[in-house]
Amino acid sequence: MTEWYFAEGQQRQGPLPVEDIRQRFQRGQLTLDTLVWREGMAQWAALRQVVDELGLQTLASATMAADSGGFDLRSDYQAIDNGTAPLPGSGALSSSPYSAPGTAAMAGHAQPVMGGEVVYAGFWKRVAAYVIDYFVLLIPGTIIGVISALALGAGMGAAGSGESAIEIMGQLVSGLLNLVISMVYYTWFHASRGGATLGKMAVGIKVVRSNGDRLTVGRAFGRYWAAVLSGLILCIGYLMAAFTERKQGLHDMMCDTLVVDRWAFTDQPQLQRRELGVVTIAILVITALLALAGLVLMVAAIGFIAKMAS
Repeated sequence: MTEWYFAEGQQRQGPLPVEDIRQRFQRGQLTLDTLVWREGMAQWAALRQVVDELGLQTLASATMAADSGGFDLRSDYQAIDNGTAPLPGSGALSSSPYSAPGTAAMAGHAQPVMGGEVVYAGFWKRVAAYVIDYFVLLIPGTIIGVISALALGAGMGAAGSGESAIEIMGQLVSGLLNLVISMVYYTWFHASRGGATLGKMAVGIKVVRSNGDRLTVGRAFGRYWAAVLSGLILCIGYLMAAFTERKQGLHDMMCDTLVVDRWAFTDQPQLQRRELGVVTIAILVITALLALAGLVLMVAAIGFIAKMAS
């Protein structure tokens, strides 16, 4: 089997089989001007000079049409050739990876696209997503907690219970309701087609299986409780995401999940971004300022109490 090399800057990449060269060209990683070489060639040559040998005639024609101002139809030609062309209105460019499933896809899970680069979500993106989700859950949790506490207080007060018993029971019920809301929220969103909570959507990441598959409801439910465990051990399970190879926390390892860019395992992996992004940076800055303000208030309160006691 003939193996090929290609030039990337000053570096030589390869050897690669012909099929890999074709796939890289289809994904736009190689152009007609990319220098390639194989054993037996006297010197390096531009890819456009060996399109016949590599079987890139149709793809190269589409590329040249795009370069001259036309449309780049390489992916369409490939899909038509192998029978994977999507139905009208259901292609990758017609929706984001977080969009609701179309009629044709509702019967089963969307299949991940393998072979492309996978950008794992870094620790700080995950922190920003968690902060957003925390405040998303805080509002309904607080409202429901207050209503349940008032209702419980009225009921127990009518039964002659003491104030301390009412307060303790109110806190228990409120905490239990908030736990249920959080569990349903994370389980439902992580098992959805997009695999992302509102916070993860905002920063552009999602949760998938290690092979790119969508999470089932059972796995998403188990991952929620595994995440609780990660927090109970002094948050060490969460901190592991900053140091592991694939940015996995303890709960990810336990449940065989990954947190990745929203375009990972799709047919447009080139849209993935490694940088933090505006939303992530803004959330982290706001969180840091709030934490600093809280620390200042706490120090001031301690100082005031100490002064009053002296």
